Amino acid sequence: MLRSLGQRPVTGGKEDPRVVGLRAAVSRLRRELAAHPGEFPDRAIAEDELAALAALSAATAPGIPEVPRLRRSLLLIAGSIGSVSALR
Repeated sequence: MLRSLGQRPVTGGKEDPRVVGLRAAVSRLRRELAAHPGEFPDRAIAEDELAALAALSAATAPGIPEVPRLRRSLLLIAGSIGSVSALR
């Protein structure tokens, strides 16, 4: 298995800290999106992708989420949240 520098295998049944961080980031973004008062066209896209990321991180028992799916979700979320930033 090929690994980038800084990646360590998961041993002893402990969760990968990257997956834990992903869960925390998804939770925080969901809270911030829910607190945003205005409606915007891409809100549903961001909410759907955050739900997909939450499911992906919950289903990843030892290991890391599927990288291509993770990249796609993150790009969609960044694009949809970026549309809100452009409105300000």
